[in-house]
Amino acid sequence: MKNLFFLFLLGIICFFSCAVFGQEPVIYNSPGKNIPIGRQISTLEDKEKKMTLADALTSKKFVRSTLDAPSLNVSLSTFWVKMIVNNQTDAQSLVLNLEYPTIDSITFYAIKDSGKYDSVASGEFVPFFNREYKHQNYIFDLDVKKGQSRTYLLKVFASEPIQLPLTIGSAQTIAEEIYTRDLLFGLYAGIILVMLLYNLFLYFTVRDKSYLFYVGYIFFTGLTQACLQGYAPRFFYPNSYYLANAMMVWVPAFSGIFAIVFINNFMQVRVFTPVLYRVIVAFLIVYFGIVALSFSGQFLMCTEIMQLAVTVLAVVVYVTAVKISLKGYRPAKIFLVAWTVFIAAVVVFVMRNFGALPYNNYTYYAMQIGSAVEVVLLSFALADKINLFRKEKEESQAQAMVALQENERIVREQNVILEKKVGERTHELRLSNTELNKAMKELKDAESQLVESEKMASLGQLTAGIAHEINNPINFVTSNVKPLNRDVQILLDTVDVMEKMIVEQSPEKQKQIKDYKQEIDYDYLKLEIEQLLSGISDGASRTAEIVKGLRIFSRLDEDDIKRADINEGMDSTLVISNNLLNNLITIDKSYGNLPLIECYPGKLNQVFLNMISNAVYAVKKKFGDKEGGVITIKTFRDDQFINIVIGDNGMGMDENTKKRLFEPFFTTKDVGEGTGLGLSIAYNTINKHNGQIVIDSEPGVGTSFTIKLPLIQH
Repeated sequence: MKNLFFLFLLGIICFFSCAVFGQEPVIYNSPGKNIPIGRQISTLEDKEKKMTLADALTSKKFVRSTLDAPSLNVSLSTFWVKMIVNNQTDAQSLVLNLEYPTIDSITFYAIKDSGKYDSVASGEFVPFFNREYKHQNYIFDLDVKKGQSRTYLLKVFASEPIQLPLTIGSAQTIAEEIYTRDLLFGLYAGIILVMLLYNLFLYFTVRDKSYLFYVGYIFFTGLTQACLQGYAPRFFYPNSYYLANAMMVWVPAFSGIFAIVFINNFMQVRVFTPVLYRVIVAFLIVYFGIVALSFSGQFLMCTEIMQLAVTVLAVVVYVTAVKISLKGYRPAKIFLVAWTVFIAAVVVFVMRNFGALPYNNYTYYAMQIGSAVEVVLLSFALADKINLFRKEKEESQAQAMVALQENERIVREQNVILEKKVGERTHELRLSNTELNKAMKELKDAESQLVESEKMASLGQLTAGIAHEINNPINFVTSNVKPLNRDVQILLDTVDVMEKMIVEQSPEKQKQIKDYKQEIDYDYLKLEIEQLLSGISDGASRTAEIVKGLRIFSRLDEDDIKRADINEGMDSTLVISNNLLNNLITIDKSYGNLPLIECYPGKLNQVFLNMISNAVYAVKKKFGDKEGGVITIKTFRDDQFINIVIGDNGMGMDENTKKRLFEPFFTTKDVGEGTGLGLSIAYNTINKHNGQIVIDSEPGVGTSFTIKLPLIQH
């Protein structure tokens, strides 16, 4: 019976609600638009939090709102909001959108004509994914037909200030408005993220703590906006009622903490205004106290204390920035501009919350715009601080230079005094060092000469052996080959004469002689004898030429400078190195018409041999046992020099190898293939001739050595 009576009473209340309370209905007659209804709703404060739905419907204490977005007091009361909606369009799915995502608890009641009602519970205490609409705004369906009116109530509670920016529209228009809000906040978040990463990069570049503190301030400033707009609980902790309330305290508190540390460090507050520095630092205690108090669950008290602290701190920081700016500190001037923009945005935000300014897009985005501009301007200020660092560094360097010059003057005066004493005491040491350097140079020269002498001794023994073992036999062969050729020719002529005589005396023997000559291949024997004699003559001449080349190459008996033919020396060197070519490497010679020059022929021949053997090694390293290797030898003269070019198309060398090429014991050959002394000796030999060695090499292409020898030794 009680339930039937309650339903009957509720129906009567709904039927006469307009007449009884004088409630002006919300008339929706603008299809395709969202209309704000803040001025067409009534609010009721339930301080004891005991009022039921029936009590709210029968209460005459509702107060008509005069604001587009009514503001409710910061208290622990429960508030009832009442509205009557009249649909004058064909829209079948009207939606109520409450764009204030930080309400702890909100219950939506839709009163039916029968007196019954539908209710939907929402708010931060309801897990995000259990809401009918998965969005941080509170969205409710209004099931009201065309031409009908229906009464709706909202039961609201929050532990922080509450505003009621209520709009009605179709599901599509509400979704479009929400999409626009999300998109603009995404742009804001992008600016915050870019500035955060930019300043973090600057911190790792200059290692100034101001940048690190500012990164923390940017992070918590952006996160504060994300909490206020409901994006933080939506994406980071959608099912935690505790975090939804706690983060509204923690995040602004840490934003203030990082702001204080950054401001003190950035504007050098401790240096310029020590008194205000202590005042600002005192707010750190306040903020940490607020965070500690929040763990007791007193979020409303924390919010009230924080609002008061933020207001006072903003004024103190503004005064501090003005005082430091007047002292000419440039970073403080830029900070003052940025802080002015931010304070202006805060003032707009607060005045909107208290109804002094209308709730619209300008006031809605004031905090986001102000914080974004502040972040960008302070980033510029920090970047400008790098110039300040550079100026300070230059001044420090100038001071250091002055001090250095003064120290240099003192040292110079001391040196004048000490120079004589030091000179006397180190005289013997200098003499010892001179003798030691001389001994080391002589040792190095002796080592090089020893290596050179060993090479030349080996070549001398080779030449002597060849001259002794080959020269006499070859002379014997050479001197006897001509008489032998003459005697053989006489015998052949005698055979021809005897053949003619026999044929004339006995023609019948002609056939027998002819058959015998065919049997022994007489004509071929004559040709073969001629070829053998010619081969013996050529071989003897070639051997004599080799012996001559060896003797020219070694020049063991010529230790004094003399005039010599460079082309002849190069030819003798090629004779010696012929066995290195293995018939796979081509020698491309191009000799110019050279005059005789003053030189040490044997030593130059050794240089040529060393460079040719290095060229052969480089070519074999590239081509292996294949053909294609070419060693180019070219000689020519200019006004002052004889030029000898020895090039190859081998492996070539890089710049590092070229720089170390003439160092003693440096070699690119494998162990056992070279000692690293050849080019060092060659370099010394050319220097001894007052000449030059020019290297042109490219890896993978080849190497060219150009030896320049003066026509006349001075």
